[in-house]
Amino acid sequence: MTSNLVVRVAGATDIAAVASLRLAWGDGDHTGDHPDFERDLAEWIADEGDRRTIWLAELDNTPVGLATLYEFRRMPRPGRMDSRWGYVGNMFVREGQRNRGIGTALIHAVIDEAQARGYVRVVLSPTPRSVPFYRRAGFVDAGGETGERLLLRPNPLS
Repeated sequence: MTSNLVVRVAGATDIAAVASLRLAWGDGDHTGDHPDFERDLAEWIADEGDRRTIWLAELDNTPVGLATLYEFRRMPRPGRMDSRWGYVGNMFVREGQRNRGIGTALIHAVIDEAQARGYVRVVLSPTPRSVPFYRRAGFVDAGGETGERLLLRPNPLS
């Protein structure tokens, strides 16, 4: 793993960093096409509220990756009042920084937080290329079509 790597939860002052990573994730720089993208992203994040957590990976204080975790809360039922699970999305590491442990650090931060929150599981929809990465992090087939959806083993703390 890279020694100058910091993985942390993004805050309100990190909108520009998150926006730059989201733009890099696409097929090129589209800021000219969408001059209000940073503002639109900030509004989307605000609308998500406390149910979405965004992590930034920084290498030498430069944003190089991100991941998000969205919390789903089930309607209570007798005998099971608190049932929550997380959905991992927007997992991205800049192309020139891949295969250096950054993605691994991000997914472990997400998994650790999901376990601390007592989620019964963590679900994601991987790309075919990312399936081996997620399997190494403990995700297994959730049923349905192979590789279509994976889930993390149940949280042993819940």
